[in-house]
Amino acid sequence: MAYKPKTTHERILHRLKISLGQLQKTINMAESHHYCIDIIHQSQAVQKALKEADNLILENHLKSCVAEAIRDGKDKKAIAEVMMIVKKNK
Repeated sequence: MAYKPKTTHERILHRLKISLGQLQKTINMAESHHYCIDIIHQSQAVQKALKEADNLILENHLKSCVAEAIRDGKDKKAIAEVMMIVKKNK
């Protein structure tokens, strides 16, 4: 039976570890002179896994840190911080 992460923290770590494994496979493929297109496909899988981890981290941040900042009256700073991340990804 496969491991099923339960908490957000466990899910984030699980995604990051998947990314690490895929990156190691990509490096091994490059070192072994695999077909370039196959290496690119593997690299794209790494990027997708990292993006999924980023999305989980951002979701967690919005639910916890940003929500708390808004309750504490620090909404402008919290929103600016999140917008900076969003704009970087464009």
